[in-house]
Amino acid sequence: MNFLEKLFEGTLWNSRFVVLTAVVGSLLAGIAIFYMATVDVVFLFQHSLHYADASLTEEARKALHDSTVSHIVEVVDGYLLATVMLIFSLGLYELFISDIDQAHGSKAASKILVINSLDDLKSKLAKVILMIMIVTLFEEAITMHMSSPLDLVYFGAAIALIALALYLTHAADGGHATEDADVTDIESSNKHGH
Repeated sequence: MNFLEKLFEGTLWNSRFVVLTAVVGSLLAGIAIFYMATVDVVFLFQHSLHYADASLTEEARKALHDSTVSHIVEVVDGYLLATVMLIFSLGLYELFISDIDQAHGSKAASKILVINSLDDLKSKLAKVILMIMIVTLFEEAITMHMSSPLDLVYFGAAIALIALALYLTHAADGGHATEDADVTDIESSNKHGH
């Protein structure tokens, strides 16, 4: 009976390696989105070279300008989405498989890529997703045409909600920073015997 229990528990524990499919898939998706956004940047740069063309009319130049700004926002959106996939991939690996030694041992490593808990992963993903939503709203705002005063009210409400979301995110970060500082102070005073 003890042998069967150990075998079952070992199999159950090793089943966590199924998460590697999500880790690799998320990483490949992130790389694909980085590639697509970079290709978009190359084409965007090629199109923007025509901006100084003397044969362009003022309307055509304005259309090229608006189109370029819109495409830049799309590129930023793509890079942010690729970043989400990268953070998700690394976070899943750290939570279910093993700590990444380079992330924890190097001073040069970014702290955003160090994931200690599921809440930590959710928090980091939520921040990047909030940025994607802000960029998407900005993209829509560029091409938005106000046809009634109510449209302006909705637009203002959207901006107010984004400001509130940013404020709440910042307030939540401040709370965690204070808690971390308190824990560090307690650990430090315990080491010194105070």
